[in-house]
Amino acid sequence: MTVRSVKMLAFLALCIAAMSEVSAQDLKDRGTLFSWNGSDAVGGPASMDEPLIGDRPDFTESSTTVGLGVKQVEMGYTYTFDSDGTTQSISHSYPEMLWRVGMYAEWLEFRIAYNFGDVLERTQSTETVNSSAGGEDLYLGFKIALTPQDGVLPETALVLQTTVASGDDVFSSGDANPGLNYIYSWALDDEWSLAGQTQWNRAVDGDTGRPYSEFSQSVAIGKSLDDKLGAYYEWYCLIPDGADSAPVEHYMDGGFTYSLNNNLQLDIRAGFGLNEESDDYFAGTGLIYRY
Repeated sequence: MTVRSVKMLAFLALCIAAMSEVSAQDLKDRGTLFSWNGSDAVGGPASMDEPLIGDRPDFTESSTTVGLGVKQVEMGYTYTFDSDGTTQSISHSYPEMLWRVGMYAEWLEFRIAYNFGDVLERTQSTETVNSSAGGEDLYLGFKIALTPQDGVLPETALVLQTTVASGDDVFSSGDANPGLNYIYSWALDDEWSLAGQTQWNRAVDGDTGRPYSEFSQSVAIGKSLDDKLGAYYEWYCLIPDGADSAPVEHYMDGGFTYSLNNNLQLDIRAGFGLNEESDDYFAGTGLIYRY
């Protein structure tokens, strides 16, 4: 299943490339796969002489790739707490590892992610304590930088992605779950930026094991505080369609990033749920290294 999923994502990425009536060398030289109709705007990934652009710590991912031949490792830790008045749940998520590799052209990157979960549940009325820990399903994907920003027309990217049934039983869905993520962003000026993403993934209900569609939406605003320090604030939601038990969840979160140099960035973040079905709050930290 893993090999089949990789081949499927690679085929979709190459199909998109083939839609452009240009030579293979021209495709490789482009910073983005397409341009807006009639636009002469030029986009592309940040160079190694510029500060890196990461997909963490916010839920909204970046609308750029890492660049041809560039590798970028992103990782972190998140603490999450939730209580419904009867049962408390505490979870630890780590290493939240995402490895991004630029390949073929500036506008294409391969992505692989792995995470480990540790959950402790305590039922207050009976003093019952249950714990579970294990690896989650492996994530594979391709990010394609589609267009540069041109005025009000956003910089955009598309992620073709899937999870594969490779995790421990307690956290694995037991099946491959493909998905799509469309990302868009605007540099409003030298300090402020606006971004969002619209995502669909196949998911499996944790109680019944039946598949369903999960949609998500996010909007994030970012601000550069100085040459090294950045901040963001964000809203996002998870919307299951056809699930037996998975609820709709809404969250707000924010955080800071600090660049030690162009190729090393630290981050912290915290957030909270906006409805009863969401986790009460979460906080985490992480880093990004580019080479």
